[in-house]
Amino acid sequence: MLCGIDEAGRGPLAGPVCAAAVVLPADFPLGVLGDSKKLKPRQREEARRLIVDKAAAWGVAWASHTEIDEINILQASLLAMKRAFDCLLNPLLRGWPGQLETETPFGKPFAQAAFPSGLTAVADGLYAPDVPIPCTPLVKADASVHEVMAASILAKTARDQLMEHYAGLYPAYGYERHKGYPTAEHRSLILKHGPSPIQRVTFRVVSGK
Repeated sequence: MLCGIDEAGRGPLAGPVCAAAVVLPADFPLGVLGDSKKLKPRQREEARRLIVDKAAAWGVAWASHTEIDEINILQASLLAMKRAFDCLLNPLLRGWPGQLETETPFGKPFAQAAFPSGLTAVADGLYAPDVPIPCTPLVKADASVHEVMAASILAKTARDQLMEHYAGLYPAYGYERHKGYPTAEHRSLILKHGPSPIQRVTFRVVSGK
């Protein structure tokens, strides 16, 4: 069995980083998968529904913008990956962003659970998270390993959904359009209104022009 692990949201100026871990069954319809950055929103949502419904196991987890400021984005991404793996092991900890209005879901305690014998993992990128099974980091795994593709899709769709929720809480920043990424519009809005309550204050903001 192989567990794919990936994150979404390393580059934005605001909001959390999200990670997912996925184990796929042998009969999963692999044709719906792909690099999440290249799939259209409708394709990602279709794939997300199939992954959540048919995966042998899946988990989604987060590291907040305050954790990113405290330990840096790389360490926060690895922490979110570790938490996603822990969620995969314990279905009671699974959570999909819906009615979130605070950061209470971030940094939950995660209970260790037994994992199947022979389970290994592949994590997208140069570094592997601290998980209790063999984990191999692989650059561009989200474009070559189906389980990592699935994890990437879950992480991106979950984070996009949460940023759309934050758009309703902080409408001046247009999060529904750019999801916190450093677009010219987003940078201009930060410089105009100041940092939002979910701003990564350690990330440098320059003119949006």
